[in-house]
Amino acid sequence: MQYSFSSPLAPGRRFSYNGLAPVRPRRRAGMNSKKRLVVSLTIFLAVFLVGVAGFQTLGPPGTTLLDSAYMTVITLSTIGYGEVVETAHNPALRVFNIVFIILCLCTIAYAVSSVTAFVVEGELKNILGRRKMDKEIARLEGHYIICGGDDTAATIIREMLATRKPFVVVERDKAKIEKLAALGPVLAVHGDATEDTVLEKAGIARAKGVLCVLPTDEANLFVTISARSLNPGLRIVTKSIEPGSNNKMIKAGADVVISPKNIGGMRMVSEMIRPATTTFLDMMLRESGRVLRFDEFTVPAGSRLDGRTIAESRLDEATGALLVALRKGGGKDFTFNPPKTAKLGAGDVLVFIATPEMVEELAKLA
Repeated sequence: MQYSFSSPLAPGRRFSYNGLAPVRPRRRAGMNSKKRLVVSLTIFLAVFLVGVAGFQTLGPPGTTLLDSAYMTVITLSTIGYGEVVETAHNPALRVFNIVFIILCLCTIAYAVSSVTAFVVEGELKNILGRRKMDKEIARLEGHYIICGGDDTAATIIREMLATRKPFVVVERDKAKIEKLAALGPVLAVHGDATEDTVLEKAGIARAKGVLCVLPTDEANLFVTISARSLNPGLRIVTKSIEPGSNNKMIKAGADVVISPKNIGGMRMVSEMIRPATTTFLDMMLRESGRVLRFDEFTVPAGSRLDGRTIAESRLDEATGALLVALRKGGGKDFTFNPPKTAKLGAGDVLVFIATPEMVEELAKLA
């Protein structure tokens, strides 16, 4: 299936699923310490082969390949246990040996500086940390994937950390990943979220949802299409910058489209006409000593809550959570402040004001 859409940022130009190419970051000039280490090993191998070939070619008759390799190793390592290939009466071999020793000294100096840079600049630590993080990501299941690393993503990450939700960040800018890591223990995949292989590395097949907060509607639309094709059962929430993109996001597979402009406008009018309510919600979200949130819980099949009334379940006494609404399984309407006589069933959604600990207790109770 091919999706076609026009961008409000590029009038007259149309994009498609197969034709949209994400913008790649420019490569920084210079060579990092990891590349220098690889170059050093390559040079070492090349110098070794040159030494073996030189001693084998210029050495006296009867010089074996093992003799040439031995001479190369003791020269390259500057150990000098003793010559097994006679150079006393061989001027050509002596000249070669002088040049080869100078070449070995230069090679060793470059190799030592490369190894030092590799350790000092943190490349070794980064590689070990990356492997550990990849293993942690591979163990995740039912997690959330955050595509993007801007201020919106930072807000999402703070909430995920506060409510103890497992998540992975996908961002192609290493500087942004390092900045987000200062918020807390953040698992991240360095790469372009528009690429299927990167989403697969983030565990999209096992994920519960994806949040698309990339800087352009085109990129968010592309990730939405890719995510939906990789995991049809995924819940996708995406950011929309231009109002005209909302319908396209829904058609592409997004479950919910959020417009920061609309949210900002609603917040401003709420501050004006219902300031006390807004202050209460802010206090609930920002209270440092206690994380209190509106949260939800779905009654699973075979649960001890299935078939019991709210009074019989004693949810408030067992967990301390405040039940504010109930939506029956398969329905769309909510019953606010449901009566104690309401009977619970599998698939019912309970909306609480609760802490993460209370939600965990509720899961154990169910």
